[in-house]
Amino acid sequence: MSTGVAKALGAALLAALAACGSSQTARTSEPIEVASARRATFMLNAMQPGADYNPFALAKASLDQPLSNEEASVPPQCYTRADGDSNACASCHTRSSAPNFADDWEFQQNYSFTEYGKTNRWKNQFRERSDKVASFTDDAILSHVRKDNYAPLRAWLAANPDSPGYQPDLDFAKGFSADGFATDGSGWRALRYKPFLGGFWATNGSTDDVFVRLPAAFRTGVAGEVSDDIYRTNLAILEAAISADPKAKLASLTRTIEPIDERVGGLDLDGDGQLATATTVVGLPARYVGGASSIAVTRSLYPQGVEFLHTVRYLDPDRPGFAATRMKEVRYAKKSQLLTERQIAKAYENIENPEMEPFSGNALTGMKNGFSWELQGYIEDANGWLRKQTNEETEFCMGCHSNVGVTVDQTFAFARKVPALAGWRMQDPTGIPDVPQAGHTTGEYAAYMLRTRGADDLRSNDEAAAKFLKNGTLDEVAAQALSKDITKVVLPSAKRAIALNRAYLANVMEQSYVWGREASTSPAKNVHTKIVERSTGLGEADRVYRDVRLQLDWSTQK
Repeated sequence: MSTGVAKALGAALLAALAACGSSQTARTSEPIEVASARRATFMLNAMQPGADYNPFALAKASLDQPLSNEEASVPPQCYTRADGDSNACASCHTRSSAPNFADDWEFQQNYSFTEYGKTNRWKNQFRERSDKVASFTDDAILSHVRKDNYAPLRAWLAANPDSPGYQPDLDFAKGFSADGFATDGSGWRALRYKPFLGGFWATNGSTDDVFVRLPAAFRTGVAGEVSDDIYRTNLAILEAAISADPKAKLASLTRTIEPIDERVGGLDLDGDGQLATATTVVGLPARYVGGASSIAVTRSLYPQGVEFLHTVRYLDPDRPGFAATRMKEVRYAKKSQLLTERQIAKAYENIENPEMEPFSGNALTGMKNGFSWELQGYIEDANGWLRKQTNEETEFCMGCHSNVGVTVDQTFAFARKVPALAGWRMQDPTGIPDVPQAGHTTGEYAAYMLRTRGADDLRSNDEAAAKFLKNGTLDEVAAQALSKDITKVVLPSAKRAIALNRAYLANVMEQSYVWGREASTSPAKNVHTKIVERSTGLGEADRVYRDVRLQLDWSTQK
């Protein structure tokens, strides 16, 4: 009842959301996504897409189609068996703090599904599909994931510039500076962060990277001149606003940020009457700087126009962080409006109103939630080339970014950024310590494994569990190793990495993402096919946790 490739909303709330948001009836025929695979012949290690490659065709066809799963935004992990002992739900559902008003910790106690939602429609969790990929050798799998499927998408878009929605404009081939800035002039900056619990660990299926971009005004001086120093400073201010514990008092908040260039040192960043040139800023400034000097800094909220780019990748044991060249998904989010706290509170109220549509827009141009975030994405087609997601596939993504108690402004990664310059580069978990969550003392990953009694939400990762758990009890010696380097648990063995890649290819060949995106090496055992009892048993066992936080306490590392 918790994280997946993207972490989830509470089962009850999302069930209500999707049910009230779908005026269409469920499909009675085969999903068009699955049907599309029957017209393709998957060729492992193909070098280029065929002449008929059109990454928008399926998404366009989906716009007037009903959903095959009316509650596609309820993630598969919400059906995990808790059995009164394993609490993966707490990773997402907690007692929240304003401006997050979800306060959904009670979802740890109950499977609060609608009648429709009580049936688990993520059937890929239970299907045995090893025969589809058994013929792929390990060497062939590794060769496949080392091929680039992002450049062909960009080439197609360059030839079809009128295509709708976000067109990926980050040129990975041109690389990044030592401090994470894309050298292609796009304004994207790489973000290194501590992976979110369970589903974002490479050992559970995929690895990823994240990039942030602020609007042009945040990258220029007051006269409109481009200034890298202004941009660095505004990103540092944003880091302080998002990464800090939202319960901290502004006057006592201390954040270490990246060094501020002397040319920007004439700015009173913390409003105390003193010019800041040091690497430590106390409190938050009232406003951003340079061309964005009229824009107020708001605790735990991003400014209007901020963008995130997120690629989900296959596993390559010979690459840093196991990040393969081949991408499973390219995800994009943009904040279209900065809401006031009153407007945010109203948006949470609207979620519970059955008369309100939870999402607007569509997969082609962007699907928007009630909190002003627009999401869209690309996923592999039946030949392994990136295509625009369909409406149903995009609605799946909305669940993670629309009202989860643990999120900061509906997002996950930036609030977990490694502090200062060490966090401004390409994602690589190597050397990141298992720091505790804000307000806690136990390492976050160690606490997660104790709560879940496993190393993933479904308790299916036997390899990682064997390293850290003995009969459900944490191995203290093994856990101590995490205090210096989380890769001890995050990265799988090379053998498991290849097995996970192979398993995920079954989803690609079938185009069955509407039935689940897991890289499952075997059918799930700890998942409900149908919810019968409302209680998870966790409340009765006193295993409910109300103090889970997304932000981390990096001060424990000297």
